[in-house]
Amino acid sequence: MDSLIATARSNKVATCLGMQDFSQLKKDYGGDQAAVIMNITGNIISGQVMGESSKLLAERFGKITQVKESVSVSRNDTSHSKSGQMDFAIPQSKIAGLSSGEFVGMVADDPTRKIKLKTFHCEILNDHEQLIKENSSLKHLPVLRELNPKMINENYYKIKNEVANLIESEIEILMNTPGRLEQLPSD
Repeated sequence: MDSLIATARSNKVATCLGMQDFSQLKKDYGGDQAAVIMNITGNIISGQVMGESSKLLAERFGKITQVKESVSVSRNDTSHSKSGQMDFAIPQSKIAGLSSGEFVGMVADDPTRKIKLKTFHCEILNDHEQLIKENSSLKHLPVLRELNPKMINENYYKIKNEVANLIESEIEILMNTPGRLEQLPSD
């Protein structure tokens, strides 16, 4: 899988992978391969995930300096102080608590078109009234013809026989054309 993604990228092909949770990728491809697949992806978009997935995403989105202000009040004086502390840009708890329609992610840029704000936390806002109106105006597609299992099987066997006949006729042409077999590639 990782070589497929890398090869596609080198040929300017975008690959989209969809998974519900990192643990599924790990189960299907093993821990090492799953880590490689996660690390070669450029863009990542996620809804609510928990556990290892939210931890990996928080680490991937990185840390930023969070400015914290404090005020101390005493009888004689009031003091203000500011300090900077490195904290996750999108913490694991935030990723685990996303609501329906909320997403976090990071996009890859290219050296000629740099993106300043690559990491995001956003929400899809739906116009629910408009969606209900649109759904109520949809019309069902007309039924052009009814199919049953017998018709599907007949069509399957018809195609299978046509392919077998085509192969047979091509082999016959090859066998009856002198020198034709030597012209064919060996692999």
